[in-house]
Amino acid sequence: MDDDDILRRIGELADEERRLEESHAQTAAGLSAEEKARLDRLEVTLDQLWDVLRQRRALRRAGRDPDEAAERPPSTVERYQQ
Repeated sequence: MDDDDILRRIGELADEERRLEESHAQTAAGLSAEEKARLDRLEVTLDQLWDVLRQRRALRRAGRDPDEAAERPPSTVERYQQ
């Protein structure tokens, strides 16, 4: 995946996240268990994609190959300070 592919995927997932959140924002009904699980997965995947993108940019600035960037596990990216 190159930077454009990553950014495109981030956009797609962010759109899905927004649609899921907005679909229940106007109603008293909350998200179903399945929807909550999907939202959680979306958030983790988005964090991982942003992390890979930051790694690629840092590697490029350091004169290294951005393809050395690797997806980190959820347990790592979820501990980052926002």
